[in-house]
Amino acid sequence: MLLFVSMRQVLCRRFFLSHFVVCVLWLIACPTNGFPADSLRVGVAEADITPPVGFPIAGYYHERLADGTVDELKAKAIVFRDARAEAALVVCDLIGIATDLSQAVRQRASEKTGIPAEHIVISATHSHTAPDYMKELWLKLGNEKQDPLRAAYIEKLINNLVEVIDVAHSGAKVATLECGSATQTTPVSFNRRSVMRDGSVRTWMSHDNPDVVRAAGPIDPEIALLSLRDESGKPLGVVSNFALHLDTVGGMKWSADYPYFIEQTLRKAIGSDVVSIFATGCCGDINHANPRSKVRNKADFIGNSIGESIHKQLGELKKIERTDLVVKSRAVKLALEDVTKEEVARSLKILDLASRKQPVDFLDHVTAYKKLMLDQLRHREPFANTSEHITWGLSRSLAGIGDSLPVSVTVMTIGHDVAIVCLPGEIFVELGLAIKQGSPFKTTLVIELANHVESIYIPNRAAYAGGSYEVTNSALQPGGGEIVVETALSLLREAATNAKP
Repeated sequence: MLLFVSMRQVLCRRFFLSHFVVCVLWLIACPTNGFPADSLRVGVAEADITPPVGFPIAGYYHERLADGTVDELKAKAIVFRDARAEAALVVCDLIGIATDLSQAVRQRASEKTGIPAEHIVISATHSHTAPDYMKELWLKLGNEKQDPLRAAYIEKLINNLVEVIDVAHSGAKVATLECGSATQTTPVSFNRRSVMRDGSVRTWMSHDNPDVVRAAGPIDPEIALLSLRDESGKPLGVVSNFALHLDTVGGMKWSADYPYFIEQTLRKAIGSDVVSIFATGCCGDINHANPRSKVRNKADFIGNSIGESIHKQLGELKKIERTDLVVKSRAVKLALEDVTKEEVARSLKILDLASRKQPVDFLDHVTAYKKLMLDQLRHREPFANTSEHITWGLSRSLAGIGDSLPVSVTVMTIGHDVAIVCLPGEIFVELGLAIKQGSPFKTTLVIELANHVESIYIPNRAAYAGGSYEVTNSALQPGGGEIVVETALSLLREAATNAKP
């Protein structure tokens, strides 16, 4: 009898333990939110980041104060989550992302959501009717005296970027993802660099000029796409990626430029609350001015045309069956141009003339501004008091960094179908095309101006031989663009290898 009771106890214990293990495994696989832990969850959100009237407006080499709003500036986030990884991409209607801004946002958002900071990417659309916020951020981070209205906006900007990530993260849910691309057949993008008869390269030249031989490079007509729907089939968001510079609005009012019209076109077509996340492609040498025409396309024409191209293709996108998420990020150093004491002294004279509205050669003005940026980046004890002479380009985290600029390259991949590649600076289209051509993923979105803007332009090596504006306005020595491409392709290969078979 005692033996029978003992055996029964053993059997009961074994049953309980096996049942407990099954329950634990079930809870791991199917958590309380009702979907398997290895399912990809996706969240989208947007936030208003429009500055007040009177805040400096970006885009050029002198202070301009905004006097109104054409359309709101926004930050739009998409968050990916599965059992193995989490990542966030935020696209902002800003001229660029200062390293100081990305560091502050990524750190705070990571603390709030648990997403690793290196898996958070903050990118800019490069709107030239967005705020010139970098000096105000520099003042705020240094606890220096500044206008209260401007200080309040910097706090709003950082807080709203953190909040939009948090909202997208907490709202992430299982979604149907589709990917593919559209081709922009209506001409809206043009390579703005031209080869001249003397072998030089000039920017913004009309092809009516008899000295123009041809365009110095290609364009990229692809609009890479990622769409998401909820389990009922309702559209939640569309991520689009196209290589075209944003400088089509002009004036002194806040505007998101042509991505606003992409958003409006998609909302009219597929739903009034769909989140349209337009991420600027590699367009350092691409703009909207047709060199063969005197008529310039305007923001509404460009945005509506791209939006219609996207809408026509949405029904042709392919469902992503395998949705395992892989995120890779790598820090690299890009060699900075040198700057001498004599160059800084000459630059100060040029900027002084410009401030007094005296005639100054445009490329001399660009060079002078860049040299002062380099002065505070390269030297622990700069030759000039940089903050007295420039606004954008000031940096707390990079001041005195030395002879190379630390930047990050990040890739987010979904199964074997989609890769999102995030790069610093204003990247030449040739470099973006090289990444797409070498990518092992079916659809590859290549996004510029992510996390760091201090490089300014990042040309391909060959462009340095031709020169002109973009090369003049690069803080880097030749070869930086190729390092970025090699890093991106290396990360893509690693991600493809790490994806589930």
